[in-house]
Amino acid sequence: MQKSYDGETLVVKDLNLDIAPGEFLTMLGPSGSGKTTCLMMLAGFEPPTHGEIYLDGNAIGQLPPHKRGIGMVFQNYALFPHMTVGENLAYPLKVRGMGKADIKARVERALGMVELGGFGGRRPAQLSGGQQQRVAVARALVFEPNLVLMDEPLGALDKQLREQMQYEIKHIHDNIGVTVVYVTHDQTEALTMSDRVAVFNDGVIQQLSPPVELYEHPKNSFVAQFIGENNKLSGKIVEVNNGSCKVELDRGGEVLATAVNIDGVGSRTTLSLRPERISINETGEDNTLSGRIEELIYLGDTIRARLNVAGNDQFIVKVPNHGDDRDLTEGEDVTVGWRTSDCHALDPIDTNGA
Repeated sequence: MQKSYDGETLVVKDLNLDIAPGEFLTMLGPSGSGKTTCLMMLAGFEPPTHGEIYLDGNAIGQLPPHKRGIGMVFQNYALFPHMTVGENLAYPLKVRGMGKADIKARVERALGMVELGGFGGRRPAQLSGGQQQRVAVARALVFEPNLVLMDEPLGALDKQLREQMQYEIKHIHDNIGVTVVYVTHDQTEALTMSDRVAVFNDGVIQQLSPPVELYEHPKNSFVAQFIGENNKLSGKIVEVNNGSCKVELDRGGEVLATAVNIDGVGSRTTLSLRPERISINETGEDNTLSGRIEELIYLGDTIRARLNVAGNDQFIVKVPNHGDDRDLTEGEDVTVGWRTSDCHALDPIDTNGA
């Protein structure tokens, strides 16, 4: 499927995606990557330029939004302020011509799903932001759709409430088994809630994988940089052997890495390395390089150390906090090390080194 707004530039270039019944799939990416446009095409607010959309085997590309039977949850809640919570939930059922007894039963069941039983008589202005968002979720579920679309639904909440709502939405999904397509630019949300995550960039899905696979085994440099914190070192591949490769770094030194997405001996590569997989001043690692500690930041459970390693002065190591700061000091010369399996050789991000 493709989408262009001006007939020339493709906002969505090649979307070919199957979503399993009951799956929680997140579309993740930076602004302008095409994820929200895909959601709008699913909802029926934007027609695809090329291609078709199927729901339960039926083509729905030509159906208006209200005939698709899809629930929607927006960032701004979109609740009717003059209606009570119960009336807000009853509205999509009345539109569908449902009887009063069925409406009452479904509204009560939906409020129970989001733990707001007894709140039906209140108006949205009398609720907290988190409660309003739960009402919006309940309204999307009340007519028992096969698919619920969520567009940045937690973007307006503060950090603590946002994290709480992530778990609540995940638990609701686990309990009722509805299919959810969720759009966000927040990687933590995507990793926390999803069965699979589709990482978008420039109108193309860069990787579609479960959260663990996405974080532990990124397929290219964009995914490695976008998902979680990541160090990169650039260099030239000088040897390839049984799934691993030896890389000569631009600023000197050689390291071994897992060959994930490379062109072979003589080609350039970018090494991806997670901060928590790096040790400081420990022996027995596959790879070791010299570095200097530029900055130490106390984060409670971890110490975040910024080092200068192989010419990269933004090389981050996360050290577990054992109460003694590991006796590290700013300005200290240290050795950093890591296993070959934790270092991924990917397509090069640039040609100038890191």
